[in-house]
Amino acid sequence: MPLLELHMHVDYKLDESYTPSRVSVRAGHTYQDLKEVRVVDLEEPSGWVVIPLTSESWPYEPLKAFYLQLAVLANHQNGRDTHIRQVKIWSPRTDSNKTLPCSIGTTQMSMYSTVR
Repeated sequence: MPLLELHMHVDYKLDESYTPSRVSVRAGHTYQDLKEVRVVDLEEPSGWVVIPLTSESWPYEPLKAFYLQLAVLANHQNGRDTHIRQVKIWSPRTDSNKTLPCSIGTTQMSMYSTVR
């Protein structure tokens, strides 16, 4: 699944020590092969924090992964718990009329064919 950006909503003014100060984004195709894609340091963030998941060189290719892990490595003021108010993952728009490389015949299989 191609992924472009991860958006995270945090608010230092309300949460103080519960606000993350260092975040790691890991991605992979299974839980066992997760690799660190980005590490972001945050200085008293308020609002939406945008973390790009594309390659850093031109042309900007989307990250292709089925598993995405957001790990909070540190909080402001050495806090122990974390408040992340919302997380959104953005992917490129695709044509819904395209056929998939494999045939999905059951409803149960089609439920897991896309990220919602």
